Amino acid sequence: MALVLHAGKTNKNAFKSLIAAEYSGVKVELVENFEMGVSNKTPEFLKMNPIGKVPVLETPDGPLFESNAIARYVTRLKADNPLYDSSLIDYAHIEQWIDFASLEIDANLMAWLRPRMGFAPYLPPAEEAAISALKRGLGALNTHLASNTYLVGHSVTLADIITTCNLYMGFALLMTKSFTSEFPHVERYFWTMVNQPNFKKILGEVKQTESVLPVQSTKKPAQPKESAKSKRKDEPKKEAKTEKEPAKPKEAAEEEEEAPKPKPKNPLDLLPPSKMILDEWKRLYSNTKTNFREVAIKGFWDMYDPEGYSLWFCDYKYNDENTVSFVTLNKVSGFLQRMDLARKYAFGKMLVIGENPPYKVKGLWLFRGQEIPQFVIDECYDMELYEWKKVDISDEAQKERVNQMIEDQEPFEGEPLLDAKCFK
Repeated sequence: MALVLHAGKTNKNAFKSLIAAEYSGVKVELVENFEMGVSNKTPEFLKMNPIGKVPVLETPDGPLFESNAIARYVTRLKADNPLYDSSLIDYAHIEQWIDFASLEIDANLMAWLRPRMGFAPYLPPAEEAAISALKRGLGALNTHLASNTYLVGHSVTLADIITTCNLYMGFALLMTKSFTSEFPHVERYFWTMVNQPNFKKILGEVKQTESVLPVQSTKKPAQPKESAKSKRKDEPKKEAKTEKEPAKPKEAAEEEEEAPKPKPKNPLDLLPPSKMILDEWKRLYSNTKTNFREVAIKGFWDMYDPEGYSLWFCDYKYNDENTVSFVTLNKVSGFLQRMDLARKYAFGKMLVIGENPPYKVKGLWLFRGQEIPQFVIDECYDMELYEWKKVDISDEAQKERVNQMIEDQEPFEGEPLLDAKCFK
């Protein structure tokens, strides 16, 4: 009998066991067309879980409910599974963080979320208490992650899977960038996890909410119609309307959409024209295969407009955490993906340096204007994970460092390159 998981496709508690299954090489089939509120009320489902909660896993030995228990079961199906198999103290730490993620993160997030979704009464003091408790938990998690890439050891464990899935709804519906920026190590950890291939296969593309989910209005139950007999005898009859009253402009939102407002221009588009055409430099960089110094580097400085553009060095603040090569590379790739909004106004090189961990991450960026664009700082949370320093092109040493980073010179500053990535 195959393992069958009863849950909706967007159920974050089902994600735990599905991601664990991907890491463990275990096949778990998700029931198609599962409808919450209908499928979990059938006699067949209630026989598996009498209180109707999801997810439920059908196994050869009978049904299993409670998401953490299901994830543990799936993980244990593979002998010596690195998600769980470890020393006694590591095993205890994995269990510790699973409990922490459930009691300190998930419970408080749900206490914040459920009233806003209309599943519980909305009480502002109760919400304030839930947010305060959540921040306390996130603060403790942030402190631990300041010196750890993963919760336990040097690779993904079941603790990371459950914690990330518990954080998922918070990032998707409640915790805006201004909220999570208070916990930069939690941010970095979450985006590192959700961009791992096995996570991404189940979660898809994860985006952080731009606003807190508004409180859902509770619909009042329909009042029973008043019988004709109960009407007062002296109540005058209302004349039937023969013509439909025209809808007021603001009340006709469902009938007619408002004309789209003109999109505001990016401030960088309002700068004086520059002699440097960024696309021309990007083409030169891409098309130069030989004599890179003589052709591309020389061409860059011939094109460079110090009044219209500025150069910046960046150095990752937490290089001591870069102990796993593929995690470090994924971290840089995620950063470049989130910089996509600046593609029209920027060119960048990111170097991952070192033969052995911890690996160093350093970069060079060319931005339109004299400062790092504010919209990039606001939208790309990774920016604050780096130290930024404006390049002084009158300093020949800094200018030469620019050259070396553009051409991926190796060794770079005395060390080999693990990888070099370009943003163009």
